[in-house]
Amino acid sequence: MVHHGASGRTGRNRRGPGRKRLFTEIAAGQIGRRAPGGRITEYPLPNRSARPHAVTTDADGTAWITEWGGNRVGSITSDGTVTVHDLPTPASEPHGISVGPDGALWTALETGALARIKPTSTRTTITTKHTEQRNAS
Repeated sequence: MVHHGASGRTGRNRRGPGRKRLFTEIAAGQIGRRAPGGRITEYPLPNRSARPHAVTTDADGTAWITEWGGNRVGSITSDGTVTVHDLPTPASEPHGISVGPDGALWTALETGALARIKPTSTRTTITTKHTEQRNAS
């Protein structure tokens, strides 16, 4: 889905906890949250040129984002605390992000790999796995 944020910038969106809509403001380098009544709250990222691309929420209601231009994934708690995590592969350009059945997050990378993000209460572990590309003959 595409949503036009309060600043008019286009981004992807996802329904968060409490029926709030989360959306990325790619050019502005921030994430927005729209409450059911229409109130919009914006969360600037530490690196405003990070080009956030996708957003999802985990079972705890934490929003997870990809920073396509920053080579990171980030999280935003319900109180607005933003934390970013560098990916181990340089210039991997993360795009989509989703929660897997085990609660870990997965993001597709432009390098042809997948990154698995496993947050815990003390640290976030990120591992990458290269996928085999197959061409139909």
